Amino acid sequence: MSDRPDAIPSPQAHAIDRRMLEALVCPMTHGTLSYDAHRQELISKAAHLAYPIRNGIPIMLEEEARQLD
Repeated sequence: MSDRPDAIPSPQAHAIDRRMLEALVCPMTHGTLSYDAHRQELISKAAHLAYPIRNGIPIMLEEEARQLD
């Protein structure tokens, strides 16, 4: 876990840098993403996709994303 004030703690002990999250956009819609710390995913409401975060690294590939209902 990081002691940095700009890091978001996660259940898997990987800190996600808030500035990095603010800079990332959905590769499909170029819209904003929201962070689901519990599931370790970045959510694109516009594309109805959830991009996984693995070992602290966002996987921003459509084929790796989970379809949202």
